[in-house]
Amino acid sequence: MSKSIRIPMLPRPNEIDWAAEINGGEFHTNIESNAILLDVLRDQAGSLGTKRGCDMGTCGCCSVLVNGKPRLSCLMLAQEANGASITTVEGLANGHHLHPIQETFTTHGGSQCGFCTPGFLVVISALLEANPTPSDPEIKAAIDGNLCRCTGYQQIVDSVRAASEIITSKSQTPDPTEAHSDPHPGLAVESANTSTAPQVPEAEAPEAASSEAMEPASTQERGE
Repeated sequence: MSKSIRIPMLPRPNEIDWAAEINGGEFHTNIESNAILLDVLRDQAGSLGTKRGCDMGTCGCCSVLVNGKPRLSCLMLAQEANGASITTVEGLANGHHLHPIQETFTTHGGSQCGFCTPGFLVVISALLEANPTPSDPEIKAAIDGNLCRCTGYQQIVDSVRAASEIITSKSQTPDPTEAHSDPHPGLAVESANTSTAPQVPEAEAPEAASSEAMEPASTQERGE
């Protein structure tokens, strides 16, 4: 009996060299010719902040910056970004200082469950780079392709306004690694000197038995 031969409907993709600058660092790897940028970033470059959502380009979770422009990595062939400069959410911070939109998302409730947050942060960072003082209609137009099922969007708009104020004032977000003064000086010393455990009274020692009880009974008392 002859053995059947199965012929695949699609030819096996070729492997190609791929290189890009990801978050300021050079990255080289081999990818399949039909690889999607989202898969290369997550599975090979380790950018897990880039989320997989709808896989259809409707939710915006997978947004990254390619040469400074927001792109949906789930709809982009990795080959299209070969040699490009790519920024994911991990590359927005400046050392220990968060990007202003990252800082204000935490202070103004722009993030709740957090799954959609990386896409919003990337898109908004591009908006603020091009226009540091966007109006509310411009903010809403910029995030039109990003879906959020938690915040209702108003907190996100508030976060963008606050980030705009940080940028236009040329101030810097705080460094969370810097040492801070004790907000409650003396509290630790006082706590160490004052025991909060309830005082347990010492158990009283049992009264010593009388010498009469300790003496053996006489012969007369025993009825001998």
